[in-house]
Amino acid sequence: MTVATQPDPQLQRRLQQDSIQLGAKTIFLNPFLYWRRFDANTDRWLREPGQLPEEQIQANRSRFYPELLWDELSDQERQLKDGAVEMFLKTLELISTFNPDLSAGHLLEVERKMAVTKKRSFERWVEKALGRRLKGERRERRRFDRERWLRGWGEWLGLDTTRQALLPLTTLLVLSALAGSWLGSRQFCRPGLVQPGIERNL
Repeated sequence: MTVATQPDPQLQRRLQQDSIQLGAKTIFLNPFLYWRRFDANTDRWLREPGQLPEEQIQANRSRFYPELLWDELSDQERQLKDGAVEMFLKTLELISTFNPDLSAGHLLEVERKMAVTKKRSFERWVEKALGRRLKGERRERRRFDRERWLRGWGEWLGLDTTRQALLPLTTLLVLSALAGSWLGSRQFCRPGLVQPGIERNL
């Protein structure tokens, strides 16, 4: 006896958003579904924002965001939207590469569905990628500042004038430590005074 497995509605909805059926062929709209087919350089190119020329991204802003007034966006919003435009362009390039038989009409259908279903997911991906980059830059900056601080101290301690200035201070500290140790040992070895007992007359 076999039990029919009911399809997961959420999974079905995601598959519909991540693909488009063109005749008998299924085209993936999610670029990461092609990851088995590209190398490490392509993976890095896809995942890292800022890989496409800024002029190319600006020229395609209205293509994917015709409703936006770009001059009214904040710098953070503009960076996020530009990153999403870059993801659109990269995804279309991957689709064209792995599906070279698609016609111009098919590519237009793909682009239209992507603009509807993938816009928000691309924006979320870019937001996370920019956040990871910012954390990495901060971590690298802290490491650089720490190394520069240690290098500065090392160079300062290596100067002849520094050694000449520190020598009397070091000598004084050593003598103070020895004197303190000697005084402490003298205090420890000094016999205590014992008060004689008082005899009581009975």
